[in-house]
Amino acid sequence: MAIKRDYYEVLGVARNASEDEIKKAFRGLAKKYHPDANPGNKSAEEKFKEINEAYEVLSDAKKRETYNQFGHEAANSAGFGSGGFHAQDFSGVDFEDLFGSAFESFFSGGRRSKRGGRAAQTGEDLAYDLRLTFEQAAFGLTQEIRIKKLNQCDTCHGTGAKPGSGKSVCPTCHGTGQLRVSQGIFTMARTCDRCRGEGEVIGSPCTTCHGEGRIERERVVTVKIPPGVDEGSRLRIRGEGEAGIHGGSPGDLYIVLHVEPHSFFQREGQDLLCEIPITFIQAALGDEIEVPTLTGPVKMKIPAGTQSGKVFRLRQKGFQNPQGGGQGDQLVTIRVETPTNLNVKQRKHLEDFKALMETSNTPGIAEFLSKVKDLFSRKKE
Repeated sequence: MAIKRDYYEVLGVARNASEDEIKKAFRGLAKKYHPDANPGNKSAEEKFKEINEAYEVLSDAKKRETYNQFGHEAANSAGFGSGGFHAQDFSGVDFEDLFGSAFESFFSGGRRSKRGGRAAQTGEDLAYDLRLTFEQAAFGLTQEIRIKKLNQCDTCHGTGAKPGSGKSVCPTCHGTGQLRVSQGIFTMARTCDRCRGEGEVIGSPCTTCHGEGRIERERVVTVKIPPGVDEGSRLRIRGEGEAGIHGGSPGDLYIVLHVEPHSFFQREGQDLLCEIPITFIQAALGDEIEVPTLTGPVKMKIPAGTQSGKVFRLRQKGFQNPQGGGQGDQLVTIRVETPTNLNVKQRKHLEDFKALMETSNTPGIAEFLSKVKDLFSRKKE
């Protein structure tokens, strides 16, 4: 005779577990080992019986108290745990409470209307990847796209039946949409294979959609892209997904935007970034340069003494906010380029210029040298 496992061990709970903890443990294990989820698996079936036996005892306060005192020996005097559980012992177990809609869906093939047929189902949502240039993302556009999707059949208007004909009660499930199967003490319901849970069958299927009520067709959809969208932005077009089932509303279409990188500009939020190289002569003496923007070139002044890395801001030359709320700026970073490949004459002029340099001409270098001098003097101390 096989030795029974401790009921608390079977459910995987502590001996002081609360009622809710026991119920939660039972719910998870019952779903995992239910025969419908493990067809033909004898081991799972035995495990399921063991789980139910443990729950029958531990979910009843009186039986649990007796079990805690006497263990499995209580079977002889209390009438439980004696090689299986009894149908009447589960009269107080609310399986709808234990499993909710997931339990009903698992065993019954989906929630049904009072007529026995399946309730209306909303059509599937669709996603479409749309690629944009950097400029298109900045200024927006109206674009036509072509998508293939399941549309309601125009011939039968979604009924699946040939025009002029109708549906009749399913002879297999007699209109319930379910077939009941007995397994031990349980009577389970599953979706009728013939009518697929609708409770009705089509006598003469529609010749266009072959009884499906929907048919795949290509459709042209006009998409309005607002200015300022970014990589990964999603636009929702209501009702442009696949057609619903049993009179359900259509799903939605999500346009996922992908923006191509630009060879000159970069984006940071609503701001536009770029780098402009200038000569050290322009940086030292100052100049006026031409800066590209998304709307065309503009003039920008470079003050005398501009250092490399200096950032200038061009107001409202960035991206618009697609939800409203203003426009970003264009941030121009200056990069001072050091001349290379000097000829003899150029080198001579630079050497003469070097001789004329004073500390006040390069305050940054002067400050750096002062810090280095102070650092070494402290080390000597």
